[in-house]
Order: sequence, then C-alpha cells, then structure tokens
Amino acid sequence: MTAEPHGNRAVAPFLPAPDKTPRAIRAALLPEEVGDFDREFRAVMAEATETLDLTAVTSFVERWWRVAWSSADVAGHRAMLDHADRLVRGENVAARSWAETKARLGL
Repeated sequence: MTAEPHGNRAVAPFLPAPDKTPRAIRAALLPEEVGDFDREFRAVMAEATETLDLTAVTSFVERWWRVAWSSADVAGHRAMLDHADRLVRGENVAARSWAETKARLGL
C-alpha cells in the first residue's frame, strides 16, 4: 500500500489537481460540462446498483477527474476542446512541435 497526500496535489509547473471525489470533480468542471457529468454519473451509479460492480464507477471518476484537472486552465481547456472538434470535422489544424510545447511548459 502506498500513501498519497490528500487534497490538492501540484506538480510544478502544472495546476493543482482536484480531489478524486465526484463532488470535487463536479465543482471543478466548466459549466458546459456539468450536464454530461451528471447524466453519466446517474447512469454508472444505476449500473453499479444493478450489477454490484464498481468498475464503471471507478473508470468514470478517473476519466472525469482528468477533465476537471484540465478545466483548471479554462482558456486552455476550451481551446483544446475546440481543437479536438475541428480535428473530428476533418479540418486542418496547426499544431506545435513537442519541443515547443516542452519549452513553453518549462520542461
């Protein structure tokens, strides 16, 4: 068993992560994502109630925790979503090299 600090965790230069609880995750989401979170939360909880299996719940929490963490940088998160939407539509989207990204992040 390993010990992990409770609460917000930060790895410089990144933003602190929200707690890994549904309440903390939901509170950290952008307003436009809360409805999707709520619908999926109800669905995975209903599935867990019927199957007595928490696998879908733990996957849900992990995935939405990453979304919530990304949402801490509102402008960056929305830009990433726009970029992804444009790629899905087949548009040509300019991208930065990994070297440029590392330099920008100070890595």
